[in-house]
Amino acid sequence: MKNMPLIGLPADTYEKDGLGFHSIGDKYVRAVAEVSHAIPVMIPNIADAIDLEAMLEHLDGIVITGATSNVHPPHYGAQATADHEPFDHDRDATTLNLIRAAIARGLPLFCICRGFQELNVVMGGTLETEIQRQAGRLDHRATPGTVADRYRLAHKIEITAGGKLEAILGKRETMVNTVHRQGIGKLAPGLTVEAKAPDGIIEAVSVTDAKGFTIATQWHPEYRAAENADSVKIFEAFGNAARAFRAARK
Repeated sequence: MKNMPLIGLPADTYEKDGLGFHSIGDKYVRAVAEVSHAIPVMIPNIADAIDLEAMLEHLDGIVITGATSNVHPPHYGAQATADHEPFDHDRDATTLNLIRAAIARGLPLFCICRGFQELNVVMGGTLETEIQRQAGRLDHRATPGTVADRYRLAHKIEITAGGKLEAILGKRETMVNTVHRQGIGKLAPGLTVEAKAPDGIIEAVSVTDAKGFTIATQWHPEYRAAENADSVKIFEAFGNAARAFRAARK
């Protein structure tokens, strides 16, 4: 266990009975532990009380999780409206700086759903909300029903030829789930499109000049990751990158 890579995952914050709490979905930590074969570690959203740079000295990779909240629009130059809600300002204060620091260090970085959108914002891109209202767009929101219904494989994606995602998955097309109502508006400089949905929505990106593994997906590969061949390949590739980073650091 002592030689396994340590993977940091930022929490979401919420309030109950007048007290603040930090939480991470089980599916994320299980995917890291069971498929990446690494040790997941929670990063609390207390950016004002912890030194992120000092913390990163001990980590071998970062997974930026999805969430029910959205990035606060002023972070990408937009006016906040009810369509953009809900927000998690404590998470924004932690994750946006965390992503910048991880990229600067060359830490293996895997961003999912909200994390995918956070990466685009950090790199200078924008987001658009309620994309299902736009002409020609699919409804990318979750299917009502059970958890299995919500995370069912819903649409195809076309994977960029010669890209980093194709190198991991070994194919140009696959099926993914869809559980989002926001998407990338303007793609950030420095990001490369790795996959798109049939309606043109960007579904995966990578950091063009990243020193190491830096992949982001709009869909949720962490859901029952061990049961999905694509998810296994992605989380294994991330875990291998984290082990290589740990070995080089030591």
